[in-house]
Amino acid sequence: MVITGPSGVGKSTIRQEVIRRTGATYSVSATTRPPRAGEAEGRDYFFVDRRTFQRMIDNGELLEWAQVFGQLYGTPAAPVEQAVGQGRTVILEIDVQGGLQVHRKMPEATFILVLPPGEAALARRLAGRGSEDAAAAAGRLATARKEIQTAERSGAYKYRVVNDDLEKAVRRVVEIINEERSGK
Repeated sequence: MVITGPSGVGKSTIRQEVIRRTGATYSVSATTRPPRAGEAEGRDYFFVDRRTFQRMIDNGELLEWAQVFGQLYGTPAAPVEQAVGQGRTVILEIDVQGGLQVHRKMPEATFILVLPPGEAALARRLAGRGSEDAAAAAGRLATARKEIQTAERSGAYKYRVVNDDLEKAVRRVVEIINEERSGK
């Protein structure tokens, strides 16, 4: 299950609750960015330096990767392939670029695009994070517009979930997982 959407749309919050309710496995991404307050190595991300990340790219160890806001992010392939091989549901929480890379490599995966209820709501969420200045938040908003357009034009996303109500969005993603698990 690939959950994608622009920064600030609530992917992490939805993913955490969906995993709690379904028992799915979370695919931990690697990144070159420094940890944010409260983030832990191996739980939220694998925090690596650029040289290590480049080696992972060169060795074909990543299912997908992208440079986002000056930092590198990617999904280590081996843990995902191992969990899927064991019949487990794996959730990748990644950006749109990464989702499209995964779609090219694993078109049989389920792709869910999480959307904000509107641009104004997304702008408020980005500003409310407090993790960046106004210029960075404005850049993220512009990027979000482009990501949404790219995702919608790609045809990769079978499902769209608008996160206007967190509980409703979580329930919808759980329904999607259950439908896909049962083969509907």
